[in-house]
Amino acid sequence: MPQDFAHRTRATAAGRPHESLKQLSILSSLWQVLVKLSMMKVVYLPIVVGTFAFFSMLVVSSIRVDASVQLTHEEWLQPEAHDLLKLENTVKKVLVRSGGSAISSLKNLGFSFSETMAMQAAAKKVHSLAHIQVGHAFTREDGDGVIDVYYELNAAQRLHLNHYKQAWHASLEQIAVSSRTVYVQAKIEDSLFLDASKAGLDDRTTMNLVDVFAWDIDFARDLRKGDQFQVLYEEDYNDKGKVIGSTIIAAEFVNQGRIYHAIRHQLSSGKEDYYALNGKSLRKAYLKSPVKYSRISSRFTSARKHPVLGYTRAHKGVDYAARSGTPIYALGDGRIAFAGWKGGYGRLIEIRHGNRDHRTRYGHMRKFARGIHKGVHVKQGQVIGYVGMSGLATGPHLHFEFRVRGRAVNPLRVKHAPAKPVPKAEMAAYLEHANMLQQTLDSETQKWGWG
Repeated sequence: MPQDFAHRTRATAAGRPHESLKQLSILSSLWQVLVKLSMMKVVYLPIVVGTFAFFSMLVVSSIRVDASVQLTHEEWLQPEAHDLLKLENTVKKVLVRSGGSAISSLKNLGFSFSETMAMQAAAKKVHSLAHIQVGHAFTREDGDGVIDVYYELNAAQRLHLNHYKQAWHASLEQIAVSSRTVYVQAKIEDSLFLDASKAGLDDRTTMNLVDVFAWDIDFARDLRKGDQFQVLYEEDYNDKGKVIGSTIIAAEFVNQGRIYHAIRHQLSSGKEDYYALNGKSLRKAYLKSPVKYSRISSRFTSARKHPVLGYTRAHKGVDYAARSGTPIYALGDGRIAFAGWKGGYGRLIEIRHGNRDHRTRYGHMRKFARGIHKGVHVKQGQVIGYVGMSGLATGPHLHFEFRVRGRAVNPLRVKHAPAKPVPKAEMAAYLEHANMLQQTLDSETQKWGWG
């Protein structure tokens, strides 16, 4: 190190002779003065040496060091170490927002417009990036000079964009999915979702439970304190341990003392559905309610004082109070007969169902679901719009009507015919499967002391 510093100092002095010689001349003159003083009296010698050392340091430090002369000492960080730091992997993730596109998402990951276009062109061969979904994510991973971009299509598959050889390449990859069987039981003390959450059931599975019994239980008006349920379900999670979905295998719901069973079963045709213990389908022509979880704020009646108009008239439907933006579901299969503004109803949808005698109406909507307009065919349980307060309404709610041959009837008293049961040829296999799952529920019940 001293040799390196001296070398750099000499090199600097050689490069700037006038400045360096002037500084050295000052130092020499100072030394001569101090020597004469020391000769006068020995006691001044320590003072002379200290003073010279101090001024020597000032002069030497004023001589600038040439940074172009590289040090070779092993303690200094080598250039290769800097390169290794730059190669450290980085990960960035962007969620697709409402109204967003692949281009905007990729630009948020740091790609230029030309790069995003090249990526779209490469992806088009395996999966068009024109078809992306809100809530799905683009993930960018940089490392070792390679760039990888992933877009999860679903729980089991993702699009992989990889940049190498100055070009983008696309492929579809299967995501490793693992599953485990989970059992949960709960009693309703406060609310379905709160008590289910306390028992360890996530909201997504609770919503699935509502869907399973949606034909038999109206969760807006039938639920009571003391009702209870137990559910056996498969929980799926990806290779990073994140839960990506769940499927109910068997469930039992006790509502107002009446017991409902649900067994998931696959027919020989490949179709999967839920059936009662005797093989009858839980699915019926119509759902019990067009809003999954809400409360009834006004019932069907021949005389009701209108909250806005102020006078008494018939209320030919049921009002479901719910938060603005809550999804509204088609009660059954059918075709949209009307979708638009209709006076006091506000935004209204009317569905003509399969038997042509039945129609359902959904009023006061905040907005219609994407793609919903007159003439469109909808499936049972499909989202057709969202709760609002358009038209004559004092607060967000859904006004729902059920009409038979043009006449409004009480939706809460309509009896709905069930769908086809398990075929006779497959009944024996189904009963064996259902009994096995019910025994599993019973054994878990005894283990946990439920009931």
